[in-house]
Amino acid sequence: MTPALVRNLRGPSTARNETQVTEWALAAARTGDREAIEQFIRATRRDVWRFVAHLSGDVEGADDLSQETYLRALTSLPRFMGRSSARIWLLSIARRVVVDRYRSVASRPPITHTADWQTVAEGAQPCGLPGFEEGVALLDLLEALDAARREAFILTQLLGLPYAEAATAVGCPVGTVRSRVARAREDMTALLQTAEAAAEPLSAAN
Repeated sequence: MTPALVRNLRGPSTARNETQVTEWALAAARTGDREAIEQFIRATRRDVWRFVAHLSGDVEGADDLSQETYLRALTSLPRFMGRSSARIWLLSIARRVVVDRYRSVASRPPITHTADWQTVAEGAQPCGLPGFEEGVALLDLLEALDAARREAFILTQLLGLPYAEAATAVGCPVGTVRSRVARAREDMTALLQTAEAAAEPLSAAN
């Protein structure tokens, strides 16, 4: 599997079909079936990209982080036994990739600019979701969260993982994930309320 192939597999995500995704991973692990590998990547690529982009805050580097995730996964694939769903296994690898990137650039200034977050936020902004007012970027709110709360929120609310599976991916108790998501919601609500309060004087002046 070449990096170019990993980069080009951008089909729509079918990752919620956990059984099928895991079967593709197991087939690839047993026989190295190229078609199974391609199907596995297509089915999970979107979720991996969104996860590493949100978790790292590095939209420009999300492709590289995704590619590194798949390179590590494909190297480890022969040892995948299907004890957990393949998607959870893959997101666990993605999480380690992001952690490793954090460690390697800890002494450098952040390379992501606000404009990058705004661009992606325009495409990721939920439509008709109560509490997310026009002009408030979801990714700006996520960036302001504590890292652990942001991770739990992304896994459960954006990627749609059940709390138990998110706990497996993160390596913590389910109750901890629930608590982090609840606190993330509280933090985001407070940020929205602050933004709304700041905007009111401007509206009155106009």
